[in-house]
Amino acid sequence: MKILLCVTGLVPFIIFCFSFKQQDLLKASMDRGKIVYESTCLPCHQSKGSGVKGMNPPLINTRYVLGVKDSLVNIVLNGLNEEITINGQQYNNPMPAQAQLKNEEIADVLTYVRNSFGNKASMITPDDVKKLRSN
Repeated sequence: MKILLCVTGLVPFIIFCFSFKQQDLLKASMDRGKIVYESTCLPCHQSKGSGVKGMNPPLINTRYVLGVKDSLVNIVLNGLNEEITINGQQYNNPMPAQAQLKNEEIADVLTYVRNSFGNKASMITPDDVKKLRSN
């Protein structure tokens, strides 16, 4: 019984440590992603992710950003050259592919976007990008 109490007492500590590590990974990815965002994405999507009405869509609380990771990664890798509607507003300015970015840069910038501007979503990893880039 004493051993069980010790093991049970460690479980919250282990979960806390794992959570702390995940937070560190998220913060590091977002810090790197912010740099990529500011140098690559900001001119079109603006500093607060609001986009430009009728031209470049917002990155705030949209299914494109918060939805399926693969779809978002594919937009960055392949660009987007079709009209889309977000919150009743149409956007038709083509987004060029950003395939010149490394897998880690794409993962970081998308993790940054998915967790900035009031968004909250899971991280995107370099392996997520690599998987789609090779298809």
